[in-house]
Amino acid sequence: MLALTRKTGDAIMINNNIEITVLEVRGDQVKIGISAPKEVSIYRKEVYLEIQKENEEAQKISMDDIEALKNLL
Repeated sequence: MLALTRKTGDAIMINNNIEITVLEVRGDQVKIGISAPKEVSIYRKEVYLEIQKENEEAQKISMDDIEALKNLL
């Protein structure tokens, strides 16, 4: 992990097309702005992990599902 010290208004670049700017620091909260191309998905980590969990659940195939598919043929 790279740890950087930035002040309000300072930014960092990721690759050539993602800019993260410190908008505000208030107590223990930091407000950031992210500029990225539309094709780049940006999620809060807890939301991203929930999406991953739901995707994994959706990919699970039970034996009942397999039997039901066999019966269709």
